[in-house]
Amino acid sequence: MSPSSTAYIPMDGYHFTRAQLSAMPDPATAHARRGAAFTFDAYAFLSLIRSLREPVTPGSPSIYAPSFDHAVKDPKPDDIEILPSHRVVVVEGNYLALDEDVWRDAAGLFDELWFVDVDFDVAKRRLIVRHLAAGLAENEEAAERRAAENDLVNALGE
Repeated sequence: MSPSSTAYIPMDGYHFTRAQLSAMPDPATAHARRGAAFTFDAYAFLSLIRSLREPVTPGSPSIYAPSFDHAVKDPKPDDIEILPSHRVVVVEGNYLALDEDVWRDAAGLFDELWFVDVDFDVAKRRLIVRHLAAGLAENEEAAERRAAENDLVNALGE
């Protein structure tokens, strides 16, 4: 496929903003667990997936999805353009197959749903590298702690 026929949407743009997390009943937990399913705007995500399922006509407008700005640590609205000419849209995220309301509704709209099973130690190492590269941790020890206290807890559903 040509590059113009495919779009890529990471689910990270559907994180609740830090302000929204601060407004939750338990803001400390919401911030500490950012990345857990409850810290994502599942309804907005479902709305995007529904709009992508609408028939494409010659007059169809582009659809826009949010991205995630790591510099400001919040989503960036309407940053990813999905053109009517995009024939394949790849959506990536941890909760695409989550068997809970709203997430289940979105999953039912996908033509295909793939789960990539990654060895726990491989995932942990990749998280440490990612945290260091993104400046989320100042050293490997801090990156490992962040992975253990947030990402891996979320991945295990704890």
